[in-house]
Amino acid sequence: MEKKLAAALNEQINHELFSAYLYLSMAAWSETRNLPGFAHWLSLQAKEEVGHAMKIFGFLVDRGERVVLDAIKKPETDFESPRDVFARTLEHEKKVTALINRLYDLSGKVNDQAAAIFLQWFVTEQVEEEKNASSILETLKMLKPDSSAIFMLDHQLAKRE
Repeated sequence: MEKKLAAALNEQINHELFSAYLYLSMAAWSETRNLPGFAHWLSLQAKEEVGHAMKIFGFLVDRGERVVLDAIKKPETDFESPRDVFARTLEHEKKVTALINRLYDLSGKVNDQAAAIFLQWFVTEQVEEEKNASSILETLKMLKPDSSAIFMLDHQLAKRE
């Protein structure tokens, strides 16, 4: 594997693990606001991000590349509201989409077909990630911040499997 691509995939592992940290931080904030459904949804999102990191980890190992882990920066811990949490979630997912797209482009530039095929899964996954965050954010935009509808949405988010 081209060294530049291997290094970029290693960096993406860090980005995916940071995503997990960010969502865990948001889950912790939600718990302190008595929003266990939001916390549940965000905790599952964190687990999913760890899964993404491990998928890349496994791909690098399968290709005979060394995985080099770097420090994960501390995520934000304070949020204004559930709406703020999901506005930041959507913004973050858009950043991850841009990172994945750059990886996909790089795999083409170095003519690594295996990496391009592997990364196609992530390209498709990011469409779903942005859609989910956007959908919840749009619902939150329709609700008054102190309304009982927030608790109904919280109950709905608790059903995520």
